[in-house]
Amino acid sequence: MTERLYYTSDATEGIAQVLSCSQEPDGRYAIELDKTLFHPQGGGQPADRGEIAGIRVESVVQRGESVIHILAEPLAVGEATLRVDAETRRLQSRWHSAGHLIGYAAERHGWQPIKAHHWPGEGKVTFIAGEGAAVPESDMLLTIIEAWISAGLLRHVAFESGRRKVRFGDLPAYLCGGTHVPDLQDIDKLVIGSIKQKKGQLTISYLLP
Repeated sequence: MTERLYYTSDATEGIAQVLSCSQEPDGRYAIELDKTLFHPQGGGQPADRGEIAGIRVESVVQRGESVIHILAEPLAVGEATLRVDAETRRLQSRWHSAGHLIGYAAERHGWQPIKAHHWPGEGKVTFIAGEGAAVPESDMLLTIIEAWISAGLLRHVAFESGRRKVRFGDLPAYLCGGTHVPDLQDIDKLVIGSIKQKKGQLTISYLLP
């Protein structure tokens, strides 16, 4: 099992132990560490970018309870330096956190989030109708969201039965393994792209200018 340092830390540089290095069918190498700063692709968020021991990390994936780092070159077992691309991490954290705000705002209109895609440039959250659900206008959602961003609500992380929960200020906590901004003001501005209802589901797309 890989210890996921990004669950509780915003650090983008550190040291870990290489536990194993095995060659993949495509010729690249799968690196397992005892702990990692790298978020793997999943949960609606793309993988972090960066380097391990100065070698570019080409992909980060989850396999069982382990986080696997895919590199073009092998690494020896032992200590290695980690460096996550801080600019990419911040961008992806902003998009993921913005998706949570879309979820919170739509819940206030009776919608329950069921899946989300927080990739930069193509963010969207899909909902199913709850009791008394009504399709909101984009300005209704933005009024709520902009107030939260302006207030600079802070991120809080907690663990319940081993599962990570993330919330901002006194808003509800979502079960989430992704990375997030420490302060909602870091999102700066959010734009609602479209609101579409189809087959009983509501999909809200969003952008960060």
